[in-house]
Amino acid sequence: MAENTDVAVIGGGYAGVMAANRLTQRDEVTVTLINPRRTFVERLRLHQLVGGSHDAVVDYREILADGVRLVVDTVTRIDAAERSVMLATGGTVGYDHLVYAVGSGSADPRVPGAAEFAYPIATLEAAQRLRPVVDAAPATAAVTVVGAGPTGIETAAELAELGRTVTLVCGEVLGPYLHPRGRRSVAKRLAELGVTVLEGPDAKVTAVTGDAVQLGDGRDLPSKVTIWTAGFGVPDLAARSGLSTDALGRLLTDETLTSVDDVRIVAAGDSAAPSDLPLRMSCQAAGPLGAHAADTVLSRIAGEQPAPINLGFAGQCISLGRRAGIFQFAHKNDIAKGFYLGGRPGAKLKEFVCERTVKQLADEARKPGSHTWAKDDKRQQLLQAKRGEAPATAERAA
Repeated sequence: MAENTDVAVIGGGYAGVMAANRLTQRDEVTVTLINPRRTFVERLRLHQLVGGSHDAVVDYREILADGVRLVVDTVTRIDAAERSVMLATGGTVGYDHLVYAVGSGSADPRVPGAAEFAYPIATLEAAQRLRPVVDAAPATAAVTVVGAGPTGIETAAELAELGRTVTLVCGEVLGPYLHPRGRRSVAKRLAELGVTVLEGPDAKVTAVTGDAVQLGDGRDLPSKVTIWTAGFGVPDLAARSGLSTDALGRLLTDETLTSVDDVRIVAAGDSAAPSDLPLRMSCQAAGPLGAHAADTVLSRIAGEQPAPINLGFAGQCISLGRRAGIFQFAHKNDIAKGFYLGGRPGAKLKEFVCERTVKQLADEARKPGSHTWAKDDKRQQLLQAKRGEAPATAERAA
């Protein structure tokens, strides 16, 4: 009889659930998923939660394999030497292998007044705090959304479609990922919704107060509700636990997603930095990274050499209210193409992506090992070109 192996997964988001489900391929593997919430958060829908069109949560019973043990708690420290994690409630969970999938949240805005007066939206709790604030504001109150990535665009469009007076402060440019053609389409739709879009070097927030936003050119924008969507940050759990991280705090790994410090720790999703060249933070990357992290662990259990990550992108999908959207197609290396799908078809495709992303987790729970993804064979070339050498590895604990 094969010896039992305990695998702990920290984080129950897209990457963590995918990894936990995929690990159940082997009967002798016991999987424990540790997450601070009792429900799965559909992060793709948090702007809908704020707008009141979706609650953005899914019961874990719908997407988590029966064999996975769910522990509702927060990990406060990883003890790699003892192969255990400490929980906020005072207990510990031991492991033979660990999957680090803590995800990401809002970045520290580092703008005077932003932490005090602006509302983040990157987590379920933040979106839940924001919704009653928006509901309580007068219908004519000025709403300012800071940050013109997908979350900022979606939030601005969602609220404008409800009749809110919205200004979107972009910083440099609207939708930095988008091809100029796609960007023009998004700008047109936002204009139709009545969103005021501020771009350019002067369209950067320098201060936030309780009733205004100050820009780099000295302008003060009246703002009853200020929503901060600019940037992502990751939990500092890895750094606090003495593990090597990149400048943002993501766990440094090799190309198999294995920590450069410890062969028994692998990372997945937004909190992974393979070869210090991380993939774009997105659910599009999280699912495959979670699956690959599980494959790496299963390979090590079987005494086999894990494969390097190979992931190709399809593009970026953005909702523009409930009746329009855009799918910006991209090359597999995640560079936008000139082709996009907009309008009502774009909205339907975005909704399909949201539904399909959750369904993929449920499918993996029912049939572990079934999830597949697009490949991009040019990553090794990119690594060598960027670093001038083959991906570095470090001596790791056995």
